[in-house]
Amino acid sequence: MDGGGGNGGGEDGKQEKHLVLAHKLFLLSHPDVDDLSKVALRSEVLSAVKSDDMAPLFESLSAAGVLEPDASLVAEMRARIDEEIRKLDEKIADAEENLGESEVREAHLAKSLYFVRVGEKEKALEQLKITEGKTVAIGQKMDLVFYTLQIGLFYMDFDLISKSIDKAKKLFDEGGDWERKNRLKVYEGLYCMATRNFKKATSLFLDSISTFTTYELFPYDTFIFYTVLTSIISLDRVSLKQKVVDAPEILAVIGKVPHLSEFLYSLYNCQYKSFFVAFSGLTEQIKLDRYLQPHFRYYMREVRTVVYSQFLESYKSVTMEAMASAFGVTVDFIDQELSRFIAAGKLHCKIDKVAGVLETNRPDERNAFYQSTIKQGDFLLNRIQKLSRVIDL
Repeated sequence: MDGGGGNGGGEDGKQEKHLVLAHKLFLLSHPDVDDLSKVALRSEVLSAVKSDDMAPLFESLSAAGVLEPDASLVAEMRARIDEEIRKLDEKIADAEENLGESEVREAHLAKSLYFVRVGEKEKALEQLKITEGKTVAIGQKMDLVFYTLQIGLFYMDFDLISKSIDKAKKLFDEGGDWERKNRLKVYEGLYCMATRNFKKATSLFLDSISTFTTYELFPYDTFIFYTVLTSIISLDRVSLKQKVVDAPEILAVIGKVPHLSEFLYSLYNCQYKSFFVAFSGLTEQIKLDRYLQPHFRYYMREVRTVVYSQFLESYKSVTMEAMASAFGVTVDFIDQELSRFIAAGKLHCKIDKVAGVLETNRPDERNAFYQSTIKQGDFLLNRIQKLSRVIDL
């Protein structure tokens, strides 16, 4: 699930190369990736680090035992970095002396992007701030925020990402064009997904389906993969059909992602056996995604809650055997699964173990409203009684 530039990174249609590298580093540390693949990944990481003179990253990877230490390589990289910084500083001095404000800004921006390229995080952020001080146009200020967001995504620095998103929104209050606003939605959606706010991620992703241009983050089919996964656990059936199942943009590419169309359509069409097959096919992709992997268990639980609730929605009571055969699993499996979900308050039903039957006890909304009104009434009466005692005194 990787591949994938816009302004703010990479060439058009290409994923920003540091985000490609971040994905490879994630796979290198993943226990499910086999040793043979890791050998190939290690050599790809080494050549990416060398080609951009990423000395700080090389040193931290060597210290962690991911790459072999190589003092002479580090010395070469450091020498090239120092030389390049000297040239960039000369350009800045020349622009300040002999040229106009926009040339001064360009020279500072070039230095910022060089720090980004070699992986000097703190220096890059500092230099981007200096560049921002010399920037007037809102659009150019926004581009600087996109560079900062990419640094945040490379290091998974959620604090930096969150602050940058807030800053971008403030900039948009002053103006800003639609193309950049739409791009920001995808960045924010990715941030929400990576911090387990799937509901908000869904709404931002769905808003961006027809205006997607953030190829620097990931290719369009990965974007659709994220949109379908987050929608399934966030939307009700009616919205899912309207916004996802029938969406032409999704229909056009969903077939490119293995198992994804079976996953979506079998859930919607209540074909539970095929749903479980597609679901187990997708688990590998979710596990090997650096943004989704930390939420793997949570996501698996949420999807099963959705599918079991949907099945039970149609019945007042149903035998365990009928449910097990609908899902293509054993009665014991369904028994264990449902016991866990019922205990956690995720499913509203009870198991009659003797008869082997499930009885649903969906909460009655009117009843719940009645109970809460009585509770609030009692609370209010107590407050009035206390108050009247104070007044009597």
